[in-house]
Amino acid sequence: MHKNKENEEYLEILWRMKEENEDSLAQLKIDVGDDFDADVLNGLVQQGNVVITDDETKISLTETGIDYARKIIRAHRIAEKLICEALGSNFESAACEFEHIINTDLVDSICTLLGHPRFCPHGKPIPQGQCCQAAAKTVQSTVMSLTELMPGTLGRVAYINYTDDMQLHKLDTLKILPGEEIKLLQKSPSYVVSCAGGDVALDHKVAENILLWKKGGQFKACGEKACRTGKCRKRRGFRFMRALNA
Repeated sequence: MHKNKENEEYLEILWRMKEENEDSLAQLKIDVGDDFDADVLNGLVQQGNVVITDDETKISLTETGIDYARKIIRAHRIAEKLICEALGSNFESAACEFEHIINTDLVDSICTLLGHPRFCPHGKPIPQGQCCQAAAKTVQSTVMSLTELMPGTLGRVAYINYTDDMQLHKLDTLKILPGEEIKLLQKSPSYVVSCAGGDVALDHKVAENILLWKKGGQFKACGEKACRTGKCRKRRGFRFMRALNA
C-alpha cells in the first residue's frame, strides 16, 4: 500500500475512534488488524499528526491531524452518500478509493449536488465544508419552518432537516419531499397537513424540521384555485433531492 494512503487509513481510524471516545493505542492496533505497521504510526507522530503518551497506552490526533482526518472522513462519507443514494449500489469499497483521489473542491461540488447532507448512509455525521456553511447562510434567509405557516395556507417543501433515516423514509412514503406542495390544515393539538400521501398528523419536532420556501423565493403561499391554474408548478430534478440539510 502507498505510504500516503496508509497514513490516511490510520488517520481515518483514529477519527472514528475519536467519535467513539476511544483513545487506546491497543484499540488502534485491533482496528488496523494484521496490517498494523509501527513505522507508519511513527511517521504520523513525526509529521505532527498524532501524539502518543509516554507509557504508550493512549493515542490522539493533534489539531493538524484532526484537520487532515476531517478531509478524509468528509470525502469518504460524501462518496458513500453519492454512491448509495444517487447510484443505488454498494458504496463501501468504492468510497475507500474515492477518499484518496479527489480534492477538496470536487468534494464540495459533490456535496452541493447532493444538497449538503449531514449524515452518511450509516448515520455517521459528515464533517461540514465551506460550501455547507455558505449554503446555510443563504438558505436560512429564504426558508421558513412548517410551524410558521398559517393554517389553510399552501407551501412548497424546500428541504427536510431529518435526524434519522427512518424519519426520512416515513416522509418519503407520505410524499413529503423537496419540491412537493403541502397544505397546513391545523396546528393543534397536532400538526395536520394535506399532502400527496393524504391528510396526515405530524408531531411538533417533525413539523419544525420541514422547511418551506418563503414568499419571494421558491415558496408559494396561495389557495388551491391558484395551484390548479399552474401558478405553483412542481419543480423536479436532481437538485430537489430528499434533503438539503444545510
